[in-house]
Amino acid sequence: PVIPIYAAYQTMLWIKENGGVEEMERRAAARAKLLYEEIDRNSLFTGTVAKDDRSYMNICFVMAEGYKELEAEFATFTSQRGMVGLKGHRSVGGFRASTYNALPIESVKALVEAMQEFEKLKK
Repeated sequence: PVIPIYAAYQTMLWIKENGGVEEMERRAAARAKLLYEEIDRNSLFTGTVAKDDRSYMNICFVMAEGYKELEAEFATFTSQRGMVGLKGHRSVGGFRASTYNALPIESVKALVEAMQEFEKLKK
């Protein structure tokens, strides 16, 4: 399996060049903290995972009680801003933001800003 081995090698080089495992952990924590703080603050959204069990890489959330009917509208709102792939699992619904290592924090900031803008429009 030459291609998967080469891809893994390139990924490891990238991680090393960008500060190593410790730096990846720091960045992951920063991305997750930023998004979870907005989910917890924003009246339109609620997290689907207990706070002690939250993931740094797959951040799941749904529309809060009383706002479920806005789910499709928020999905359209974010996709119009170039944010794709936020749809949650088919059995849970809602949204899932994947914040893997190569995702810059600016992308999370853009999602947070979209969530804040959507809240202002709907409240």
